[in-house]
Amino acid sequence: MTRKRAYVTGGSRGIGKGIVQVLSSSGYDIVFTYNSAEDEALALKKETEAKGVKCEYLQASLEQPDVAVPTAKRAIEILGGIDLFVSNAGLTRHNSLLTLEPEDIDFLYTLNYKSYLLGAKMAANYMVEHNIKGNIIFISSTRGLRAYPEDCLYGSFKAGLIRGVESMALEMGQYGIRVNCIAPGATEIRKEASLEIVTDGSFVSRIPLQRKGTPWEVGYLVEYIASDKGAYMTGNTIKLDGGLILSGMPEA
Repeated sequence: MTRKRAYVTGGSRGIGKGIVQVLSSSGYDIVFTYNSAEDEALALKKETEAKGVKCEYLQASLEQPDVAVPTAKRAIEILGGIDLFVSNAGLTRHNSLLTLEPEDIDFLYTLNYKSYLLGAKMAANYMVEHNIKGNIIFISSTRGLRAYPEDCLYGSFKAGLIRGVESMALEMGQYGIRVNCIAPGATEIRKEASLEIVTDGSFVSRIPLQRKGTPWEVGYLVEYIASDKGAYMTGNTIKLDGGLILSGMPEA
């Protein structure tokens, strides 16, 4: 059976790393991007290849305006095609309206929004041209669903992704391409050596499930959505936050 092929942005650490680990365990060949820490990317490549799948990494400063398209093109070439595009790369930045600078807007727009759409364009065009009933998944945030102070940039771009997925799903459905979004809440990205459930801290006590999520749990949801088990899902945004925003409580 031909293995599925996945391109994951921001895959060397945090949520992206969890996605790469889960997908590779499911038999996907993978190309992922990293920004600055090549040692982390190399370690993940070796870990992934030990599972018997193909894995390569590409350096990509996706906050630069002319990087997303050639990087996606190169990833698809390395994989020999694409079945799944997961756009995850991004940074959380808090910005006050009183001190907002034009470069703050440009940075977050290019990294957290523009690169997502351009990567999706490259994946979708390949899928349509080669009649691949593939998947496009954006990693957004619960901050795209609920307002917080000093979040007029990060939160609004994450909200834009959520809204954009709905339109993309309407357009791409005719080709059998599904487009969905995951909105993680508080996710523990510093204790990646084990699947340890983090229950300490006053903030965690405000989460109904009394813990933070893990990168692997995001990966498991990506795997499910892209599988035949999720074949009737498109245009959805799925919260993965332990119930954090159900009652409208703000993050600390």
